[in-house]
Amino acid sequence: MIKTTLHITDMACGMCESHINDAIRNAFQIKKVSSSHTKNKTEILSEQPLDEDKLKEVISATGYTMTGIDSETYEKKGLFRK
Repeated sequence: MIKTTLHITDMACGMCESHINDAIRNAFQIKKVSSSHTKNKTEILSEQPLDEDKLKEVISATGYTMTGIDSETYEKKGLFRK
């Protein structure tokens, strides 16, 4: 799994978060997406790396500004994993 973190400015409320999340769900095959307007970020879990240029286009089309992107390998940690 890949965890992609987008740094997004101009989000002001929960509806802004929903708008971003819906746009990402419609443009990519992902496992999970969550946004935080207070932290100015969106976290995406996916099986494959996401196209950064397409991410920029999708976020730009929503009217928000993506200022950065980070990707890392994600391993779910459960109760019995260390």
